[in-house]
Amino acid sequence: MTRPAPANSAENPWPVRAVATRVAKWIDRLGAVWVEGQLTQINLRPNARTVFMVLRDPAADMSLTVMCSADLVAAAPVKLAEGIQVVVCGKPTFYTGRGTFSLRVSEIRAVGIGELLARIDRLRRLLDAEGLFDPRLKRPIPFLPGTVGLITGRASAAERDVTTVAAARWPAVRFAVRNTARAGAHRRTADHRALRALDADPEVEVIVVARGGGSVEDLLPFSDETLCRAIAACRTPVVSAVGHEPDNPLCDLVADLLAATTTDGAVPAGSRPAASSPTVTPVAMVAPTTCRNSIGKCQPLRMRPTRSISAVVTAAIAATSSPAPSSMEKLPAITPSATVETHRG
Repeated sequence: MTRPAPANSAENPWPVRAVATRVAKWIDRLGAVWVEGQLTQINLRPNARTVFMVLRDPAADMSLTVMCSADLVAAAPVKLAEGIQVVVCGKPTFYTGRGTFSLRVSEIRAVGIGELLARIDRLRRLLDAEGLFDPRLKRPIPFLPGTVGLITGRASAAERDVTTVAAARWPAVRFAVRNTARAGAHRRTADHRALRALDADPEVEVIVVARGGGSVEDLLPFSDETLCRAIAACRTPVVSAVGHEPDNPLCDLVADLLAATTTDGAVPAGSRPAASSPTVTPVAMVAPTTCRNSIGKCQPLRMRPTRSISAVVTAAIAATSSPAPSSMEKLPAITPSATVETHRG
């Protein structure tokens, strides 16, 4: 009769090989699984029979090492590259010698454009049902903000558009720029982290998310559920300046203001050019500090979504211009009716 093995304890520890073998046997019982994710690394060496890749979950900071034959990569329905969304079938494997877990892939499928659009539409209906697109939740965009948070690709055309146009409209504007990858699997989490950092900055008064146009795959990170919910949760107003007019990522619907292009995204960051704004220009150019202080006094007006920017400007001019009351009192004297009365007298 075989005596039972002694129980595992501090006095009777298992050797590494015993633990590794038990883990490998347990994982081996899982069988094949279908997994979806984004390819972030592809290690394809010349003449190598095995290809090692990393499959990442775009919505979480988690990834899996996957391996497959070079022939399977060559026969894939699309050219495999970093950032491609794929569905793979593989068997989980634990290698006892290195103590590593990986997925041995036997089939690779591409996620088609139609499927991507269908998923975006399902998410759109879900977020709409939860009220994330409700116009009543839109936060007012501040007039002449001191600091604008900008999330965009490093040295991108979108960054140049926003900063150049905004500076031309309001030279005193400052930017807190957070550069992220222009594309690829890490774009989603990078945008999310940048958004949280800018929202936590007390000096940032409005956040602009900017990116030029692109394919459905290029703009997919801006329809990510995690990013959309993060925008909705922001305390700071958010402007979406992603893609061109035909593009419609979900962040456009959640943001407080939609800009048709990246250039339009700069408009909330400053007033109109001096030559075309005779009313605002004297306040903005002659006494910018006083103007900003007065707008701060009009905070209750800014917090009302139904109150137009012109009302805030009017209040600011009235507060900063001491001769304004007497000037306003004289206005009736030059109206048509007053002129007639004057001549009758």
